Order: sequence, then structure tokens, then C-alpha cells
Amino acid sequence: MADPCSFSSFNRCVTKHLNLTLHVDFDSRVIRGRVALTVEALQDRFSALTLDTKDLKIISVSAHGQAAQFTMGPKHSFKGTPLDVTLPFDLSRGQHVIVEVTYETSPSATALQWLTPEQTAGKKQPYLFSQCQAHHCRSMVPCQDSPSVKHTYYAQVSVPKELVAVMSAVGDGQEVDAQDNNRVVYRFRQPVPMPSYLIAIVVGALESREIGPRSRVWSEKELVDKAAFEFSETETMLKTAEDLVGPYVWGQYDILVLPPSFPYGGMENPCLTFATPTLLAGDKSLSNVIAHEISHSWTGNLVTNKTWEHFWLNEGHTVYLERMIGRCMEGEQFRQFKAMGGWKDLQDSVNTFGVNNPLTNLVPSLQDVDPDEAFSSVPYEKGFALLYHLEELMGGPEVFMGFVKAYIQLFAYSSVTTEDWKTYLFTYFKDKVDILNKVDWNLWMFTPGMPPVRPQYDTSMADTCIALAHRWTTAKDQDLNTFTESDVKTLSSHQLIEFLSLLLQEDPLPLSHVKKMQELYDLNACMNSEIRCRWLRLCVRSKWEEAVPMALKMATEQGRMKFTRPLFREVFNFEKYREEAVSRFVAHRAAMHPVTSALVAKDLKVTTGL
Repeated sequence: MADPCSFSSFNRCVTKHLNLTLHVDFDSRVIRGRVALTVEALQDRFSALTLDTKDLKIISVSAHGQAAQFTMGPKHSFKGTPLDVTLPFDLSRGQHVIVEVTYETSPSATALQWLTPEQTAGKKQPYLFSQCQAHHCRSMVPCQDSPSVKHTYYAQVSVPKELVAVMSAVGDGQEVDAQDNNRVVYRFRQPVPMPSYLIAIVVGALESREIGPRSRVWSEKELVDKAAFEFSETETMLKTAEDLVGPYVWGQYDILVLPPSFPYGGMENPCLTFATPTLLAGDKSLSNVIAHEISHSWTGNLVTNKTWEHFWLNEGHTVYLERMIGRCMEGEQFRQFKAMGGWKDLQDSVNTFGVNNPLTNLVPSLQDVDPDEAFSSVPYEKGFALLYHLEELMGGPEVFMGFVKAYIQLFAYSSVTTEDWKTYLFTYFKDKVDILNKVDWNLWMFTPGMPPVRPQYDTSMADTCIALAHRWTTAKDQDLNTFTESDVKTLSSHQLIEFLSLLLQEDPLPLSHVKKMQELYDLNACMNSEIRCRWLRLCVRSKWEEAVPMALKMATEQGRMKFTRPLFREVFNFEKYREEAVSRFVAHRAAMHPVTSALVAKDLKVTTGL
């Protein structure tokens, strides 16, 4: 099966192991690297292979120590440049060869973000972090950059001695760099096979705190204690997940809180989950993102989508598992409540893309589509809605969790397609095939827009939010004095998020209403990022001019795309401030993550190129 996002020749050969030697150079913002790929031939008379690269300078290639000829193919807009290697000998099927590539990354490598000291919390040392999902590993390492290929890896990373390196692997000691005693070499090993997009590296002034028997939290010292408090339930979540789907195979489960420009809520790199500082709410209320990343240890990292077209297999199952962890820890009503919120996020994505956009298919075609542009809540929430629908048809959460656990155990350590998943679903529920046959698979999988079935979630935790939102949307100006600050006193932060989400689904509120809401509820003072983003969007949409600077401040102080993109879009849609949205973006784009800046530029119709 072909992967439309990769050039690599994985029908002819497959990578089994990578050995990385990396020298991190902050002055020139490059990594000088050497990678030894252990490659297994899948056919006889095997003598040529293709690797994915993107903006890499290839210095030399060898096979078993002998020089190998190589050429670079034409550059593709998002897939990068194929590296074609001709071996100096032939292999038979099943034989292995070690192909060694010496190379250097570009200062603008899309996988890497280099931060100046000013962009960090400590303000004294530079910082580097990687983000390889979906197809950016090739800008950091020449490899078979497809989730269909899994390999183990070792790494040796040389960094300035004031800094610490961590990777998506288990630390294996450190020593002074033999070439330069102002540098330290950190060693890592990842003995569990995993796809290239999960290779991750961070270098910075890092400290860590123990938060459990197999977990530490890492960050700059300014945030480390706050993070240790916020994520103190990590071991409970891990144990809950193990009870649901079997043993955790990755050994260590650490969390690294990145600087604010990290574009995602979290990233499930094995042994080292990356988390955005926007999760540090001070009351552990946003730690469900950690439950999500923990769940990826099974769905995504252990069982992986074969290509990005099947991304819902990673994300839909992970949301399902995350909400099952929530159910075990907080109760079924909490799970139902979270599922309702997810349905609204799905509605938002479908509205943003357009109801007929093929990227809202559960299984989209990514032929000639940049996977970054396809990224949205669709695979997460449409995927979850399908699994929840099947759960109801098959006999409830316990019955369906039996299937999820069996699916994970059967396909562990491999990559799968939707067809593999569906075949196994029909095998597992062989006594209920007649029910499964009634599901309109084509509507669920290959049709754009909202799912064909809307689940009936239990609304008990949402009823208060629904009632309050309804009061605000129907209130006339003379009714505003019926609201009081006690309206929101008993709402949890989850419910406050829900209340604001409901209002965002309606027509903009009159300006008098949002001003009254601020007077009573003082939402401007709220620092929970999920609440703050929704509140500021609501204010800007109601054309409250005072909210515009706050919205632009939040859009640029952190770079999580979930917040940055909608905030910029709201200000851009406020005609009077459209130019300000654009000029503020242009002023800040150099400090943004490359993926974020490219997508915000598209949202604001700014031509790319700095």
C-alpha cells in the first residue's frame, strides 16, 4: 500500500533500527547529524532505496562502510526531496544493510524550533524542541518517514554543557564530549519499535521533579513546581489505562512542559509527552490532555495508523480511551459531558472547513494534500462519535472496551488501516454481524460533514450550562438585571467552558450583554486558557473593542493552534481591526512555530514568505 505523504521505498525495504549521532549547534541553528539505518531487504537483488528528506544538506552516504552513490530528486512543496541511494552491492530478501548518512539540517527545518533566550521562561539560555508529526521528521533525519514503518532507535546528542537534552526514549547516561569539553553528550535508547514521527528531542535549561514511580515532569525551573502540582494525578491515570487496555510497555512516562510557542495541546512522544504551558490552570482542570497523551501509549504509539489518511484510528480511539479514563476517575456523567463538548468541537471544525469539504471525511484522501492542512478535530471527534455509536449498538462500554483491548493486543507493534480495523471488528463481534451490517459505513467513513447519527448524550452535567446560555441568548436589554454573579458560582471550569462554547454556536450577543457578563462574572480575570480563549472570541464577535488587544495578546503570547488560530480569525473578521490582526501577526510570526505561522498566514490571507 502506498503512502501519499512519503517518497520512501517501503515496498522494497524496511528500516528496523536507527542509530543517531547529533551535534546541536545553537549559533548556526542547525543539527549536524549522522544516522545509521539498519535496513532489511524485502526483495531479492535489492540494490537501491529511497529515503525522505526535507531541506537537508546530504554530505555523504555509505553502506557497510563502503561509499554509496546518491542523488537528490526534485523538491516537492510539502513532501520534501527524495534521497535515492544506490548500494555498492546486491542483497537477497531478508538480508540487512547498515546505510549511514552524514548530513546537516537547515536553520528553517520544519521539525525544529530554535528559541532565543528571550523566548523562554528563564530568559538566559536558548532552547530547541522538535515536532515531527505528521511528516516533519525528514527535515531532522533522513528516514522512511511514514507511520507504516516502525523501528527502534539509539541516539547520542552533544549539547552545550549548561543545557540538558531529553528525547522520546529512555536516558542512558551522559559524559563530557571527547571532542569539546564545553559540551556534554547525552545517550538515549528506545527499545520499542515506533514510527519516525515519534522521534523527539528537546534541549534547554531543564529541571525535573519526580511525580510518580515511573514519571517525572521536566521544564524550565520557573514552571517545574507548578507543573508537578498540575500533573500529580499522572500515575493514577496510567494505572487506570493499564486496567482498561493492558500493560504500559514504554517503561518511563515523563511529561515535558514546553515554552509557549508549542503548537499543540500535547504530543504523545514515547517516554516523554510534550505539553503546552496553557494546561497549567492551577487547579488540575485541564489535565485531561494528559489522559489523552497517556492513552496514545496504546492507540497511536503501540497500534499506529498506516498512513495519515487513517489518522482517526490514532485519534478517535485515543479520545475514546481518554474519556474512559475520565469515566473511571470522575464517573459516567463526566464522560457524557466531555463527549457533548467534543460534538461541538466537531461542529466547529465542519463549519470552518465547510460541510462539503472532503477533509471532513473520517477517512480523507490525502493525495497531494499536506497533512498539516488536514489537521482538525474531525479525526478525533468524528472518530469518537463512531466508536461511541458502536458501543451503544454492541452492548455498552464494558462490552465495547473488550473489543478495544483485544484490538490493541492483536495489532500491537504494527501499523493498520481502517480496513484492518473493520475486518477485526466484524470478527470480534461475529455474533452481531447483522447489527454491524446496518451501520452505513460509507456515510461514516467517506462522506463529508457531520456524522449520520447524532448520539443522545446524558445532559445532566450540561443542563445548567444550557439553561444559562439560553437565558443570555434570549434576554432583552431590560432583562439584564435578572443575572447575578451567583449564576456561575457553582459551575466547574468544565461547565464554564461548555457555557461559553454554547454561546459561540449562536449569533453574536449584543455588546450590552457581554459587558454585563464581564461586570458580573469577571471573566477577563480568568486565566484558564480554555475559558479565556472562548470568552475573548465571544467579546470580539460582539464587537467589544476593549477585548481586541486582549485577544491579540493571547494569540501571540502562546502559540497553541487551538487558541491562536481562532483568536486571529475573530479579530480578522472584525472589519475595523482586520489590518491590526494582520500587522500583529506579521510582527510576531518570526517567533511562531513554522506550522502555526503557515496556517495563520493562510487564515489571514497573508502571502507567505517573511
